[in-house]
Amino acid sequence: MSKIVVIVGSLRRDSHNRKLAGALTKLAKPGTVFTFAKIDDLPLFSQDLEPSPPAAVTRLKGEIDAADGILIVTPEYNRSIPGVLKNAIDWASRPYGKNSFDGKPTAAIGTSPGAVGTAVAQQHLRSILAYLNVVLMGQPEGYITYKPDMVDAQGQVADESVRKFLQLYMDRFTAWVERFGA
Repeated sequence: MSKIVVIVGSLRRDSHNRKLAGALTKLAKPGTVFTFAKIDDLPLFSQDLEPSPPAAVTRLKGEIDAADGILIVTPEYNRSIPGVLKNAIDWASRPYGKNSFDGKPTAAIGTSPGAVGTAVAQQHLRSILAYLNVVLMGQPEGYITYKPDMVDAQGQVADESVRKFLQLYMDRFTAWVERFGA
């Protein structure tokens, strides 16, 4: 049984990426346990707070530390990752020498209405994750063009071809975590 922490890079209640993340959990291998990291209560990163981090930071770092793997589901804002996601990554990777991401099997995926999905944001994210020393899943890449009703009211992927791809993605990700996880 693998424990996966899911970090959604959007705070919007009706976020396409939050819906995608929920649908992905339903496609995972039975017995996989998912925890959705709460990032909306994190203060803006300040090194001044590192000696005595806020409770929200301690909680996030603890969730990542306890996980066997990390799934990041992100939108693309202005051709990059959202500030709230970068803030969460900064907090979880600090202070120096206490990087909660270190060595964790990690995958990134995202959706947006644009034709390239979240390709540019994920390239920025991959650069950050490489520096954080995660064990990054390279293939398959998941740049999903969001379409209305892609995820139905029950949280299932409604489009057959998208569901097949996402099933493959989750099969590969859970195998990645089992191979490289703690």
